[in-house]
Amino acid sequence: MPVKKRASKIVPVNLIGILPLQEAVLFPNTVIPLAVVKKPGIQLVEEALREGKPIGLTVLKDRDIENPGPDDIQRVGTIGIIQKMLKVPDGTLRCIVAGQQVFRIDDFEQTEPYMVASYTELPDITIDNEELLAMQRNLGGLFQKLLSYLPQAPREMEMEVQNINDPNVLTYFVASTMRLETADRQALLEERNTGKRMRKLTMLLTKELEVVELGHKIQGDIQREMEKNQREFYLRQQLRAIQEELGEIDPQQAETNELREKIDEAKMPEDAKKAADRELERLAKVPQASPEYSVIRTYLDWLVQLPWDKDTTDHIEIKKAREILDEDHYDLEKIKDRIIEYLAVGKLKKKLSGPILCFVGPPGVGKTSLGQSIARAMGRKFVRLSVGGVRDEAEIRGHRRTYIGAMPGTIIRAMRDAGTKNPVMMIDEIDKVGADYRGDPQSALLEVLDPEQNSTFRDHYIDLPFDLSQVLFVCTANSLDTISPALRDRMEIIQLSGYTELEKLQIAKRYLIKKQRTANGLKETQVQINDAALRAIITDYTREAGVRNLEREIGTVFRKIARKIAEMPRFKARVKSESLVEYLSRPRFYNEVKKRVASVGVATGLAWTPVGGDILFIETQSMPGTGKLVLTGQLGDVMKESAQAAVSFLRSRTAELGIPEDFFAKHDLHIHVPAGATPKDGPSAGISMATSITSMLTGLKVDPNLAMTGEITLTGQVLPIGGLKEKVLGAKRAGISKILFPKRNEMDLDDIPKEVRDTMTFVPVEELSEVLHQALGKRIITPVPLGAEATKRASNVVPMRQRNGATKRPRTTAERKRATTRKR
Repeated sequence: MPVKKRASKIVPVNLIGILPLQEAVLFPNTVIPLAVVKKPGIQLVEEALREGKPIGLTVLKDRDIENPGPDDIQRVGTIGIIQKMLKVPDGTLRCIVAGQQVFRIDDFEQTEPYMVASYTELPDITIDNEELLAMQRNLGGLFQKLLSYLPQAPREMEMEVQNINDPNVLTYFVASTMRLETADRQALLEERNTGKRMRKLTMLLTKELEVVELGHKIQGDIQREMEKNQREFYLRQQLRAIQEELGEIDPQQAETNELREKIDEAKMPEDAKKAADRELERLAKVPQASPEYSVIRTYLDWLVQLPWDKDTTDHIEIKKAREILDEDHYDLEKIKDRIIEYLAVGKLKKKLSGPILCFVGPPGVGKTSLGQSIARAMGRKFVRLSVGGVRDEAEIRGHRRTYIGAMPGTIIRAMRDAGTKNPVMMIDEIDKVGADYRGDPQSALLEVLDPEQNSTFRDHYIDLPFDLSQVLFVCTANSLDTISPALRDRMEIIQLSGYTELEKLQIAKRYLIKKQRTANGLKETQVQINDAALRAIITDYTREAGVRNLEREIGTVFRKIARKIAEMPRFKARVKSESLVEYLSRPRFYNEVKKRVASVGVATGLAWTPVGGDILFIETQSMPGTGKLVLTGQLGDVMKESAQAAVSFLRSRTAELGIPEDFFAKHDLHIHVPAGATPKDGPSAGISMATSITSMLTGLKVDPNLAMTGEITLTGQVLPIGGLKEKVLGAKRAGISKILFPKRNEMDLDDIPKEVRDTMTFVPVEELSEVLHQALGKRIITPVPLGAEATKRASNVVPMRQRNGATKRPRTTAERKRATTRKR
């Protein structure tokens, strides 16, 4: 847009000087005070006042612009008349301007020393009707309601609103007095339709009224709360004065005296006593209505409830302790012997101290109940806390008192519940402790389970040293894999394996039947269950390392019998194996080993899991291809490497296997381990995979009564594995009668129960040739002594250059002639 610069001081009638405003918007029929501080504005105001001319006032698009130009101001503004002006000593002006008419800038004629523009007046467009009248009344009512929430607003404003009849004057007056954003004010000014302007203003006024009402409500609530607190304080002061006159004790003082007596009775250590006395003095000075009072009172309650000097006397009688362990648990001889040894050492030393016991085994084998038996044998209190799923370090150490709702950690709470400083504390599921951004609870347990450190255990809430050295800690876990090495080093690991069928039968007869009979309100004369029925439940309805499901199934049988007795009081039940279908429906587990290994290329392996041993089937198939090895069944890296080692060993023995040398190059192998949803890993399935592959290559079926475990090497050696006892028990439950295992694991056979060893055949093996002979019933590979095999392999080695057709040196003429003669 071209701009013409003029220096004329006389402005024609159709031109007007422009005064930019930072934020203020002037409406017609309203008055605003202005402070003019910039030279162009001062010159414009002085000339306009001297010549009696109006000025145009428009708001800036951006209030931070220092020297605005034509593009920096809004095009719609208000023509104003300067009513009064005052010069300030600093050279600036203070003036009062009255709005006359809304105008629109058409073109700029001058920018120096101030802006001058041609303009067009914009009249209001008013259509008188009932809707406009209704909106006018509504706007007036809303504004009067807003004024009622503003006590600082003069009463004359409410009267003035009531006396305004012109809708345009009303909108301009309300808009000029409301707290609005500059953009909203400018939008109202630019809207020339009176009805639309009034509707916009009503919406803005309604929003402002909601905010003011909410603020008024909040202020009222605060005021009432303050008045209530002041009133309570005043009444309590009066009550205290009356009680002093009557010689009565102040309730707060009585509470303080009671706490002081409890602190003296608790016999705290010196540091704890000083801290308790210090907090008690603070409590006496804080009003009961103060939030700090309840925080201090709760802290003191925790201090006086802790067993600082309370303990139970140990009654350790070795013979009686053994009787209690035998009464509560069947078998578990090694575990019982270790517990008795622990108690015997404590009896001789007159103090139980030493390693922290950690029972590790599958679910349902009696880990938690062993801790209860230890406490009963010693005459101590027993407390149990489960840390499974705990991810916050504060669950162990507590929260600091600066937090709202803070409380001590589980260790201090357990000590409070025990009531003595030397209980038996069972920390259950320690292997399931997690860690996240809130800390690592296992690291917090390091101090708790360290006999050298736990005598000064400091909880974040108590913030005082508490002695845990006399606590007998017993931990339980299903697996050691997730326990940190530092924490595992502080504990003595005692392994609990699964039960055999005979052990489960005895446990059911001695403990479970009695427990479930009592739980279901039955008498011994009303229900009897024979051994055959129990064996059927163990083999056909449960398959577990522990006895939880066995107890659950017995409970199901007894509940159905209890229902019949409730309907027919004279009913008596004799549960036999034939009648189990009536109570438990059809059997859930079958011996499917023979069916699964009836095909070529299927072998039975053994696996260890946190819930006990189990069997797994390994299937192999070959198909024409390019020599790829496909492994499925969600196998881990170690298990995949075992499969590759087995394939590499068998490829080196193709001549003995009776297959073409290029068989592996022209065929793909697919090895699958069923139960694909379950992750599997470990090296112990190496010989099982080699057997499965060999069965597929030779067409010989694997013995269906046989299962195997062992790691394989590239030379065909069978290396030792872990968890043999659990694997054997899992095989026994699955109906396996013959086990192939590494010869270096023979010493582990002593851990297997005698009744299992007597009913199963155990074959130790050192080489894969022995495994294949036992599994396939035929000697497939001839074992080669390690030294002879190394010599043979060394003799078969051909230098790389010779394999590629090159020689070490150029041949002589005589050698070339001999080669030519041989060719002829």
